[in-house]
Amino acid sequence: MLETFYGYHVVTERPMHLGQHIIFDEYQHSGVYQRVMERKEIVEDIYTNPIKYEKIELDYPVVVALRELALEEIRKKKYPSYPSRLGCLYVSETLHEAEQWADYFVSLGRPTFQIVKLKIAGSRFVGDATKCFYATIDKEENLKLAERYWKNEEQSTDEPPINEILVGGDIEVVEIVKEIQYVSGN
Repeated sequence: MLETFYGYHVVTERPMHLGQHIIFDEYQHSGVYQRVMERKEIVEDIYTNPIKYEKIELDYPVVVALRELALEEIRKKKYPSYPSRLGCLYVSETLHEAEQWADYFVSLGRPTFQIVKLKIAGSRFVGDATKCFYATIDKEENLKLAERYWKNEEQSTDEPPINEILVGGDIEVVEIVKEIQYVSGN
């Protein structure tokens, strides 16, 4: 049985409209999926030939692909009921949290259009964005850190957790809460 709940989403890829439905299931993927899959070949080469990459500084998109593929491997093996980071929306529980994420995205120069309220009939995982690690050429280390992310145990650091809620299923835009219209270079 699917759970129904509400959340707020910062729209960064393209504007959304009231009543819009987004479906994320095992066949529907997000923009993250596309960006990661574009780098899958280099990730495989890194794991096959790590010595070749020991003294090379990896491009950030490759580091992200290494991380996200490790996270997906562990999720499929140990936490299959959780939404995939490669096929989900990231939402906030409160409008205040969404506004903080929007401010962060704008500060990065990321095109940011709206904050929308969503009705979600599906699954969710409440993670801690501080556990999104900087991946390396060491696959075993990446898998260990991926396991830590999905376990989501409290950590003993001074750094407070930053909630990120991953949601999948049938997602409906029920309100356009705030128009931002920030596009980098404007």
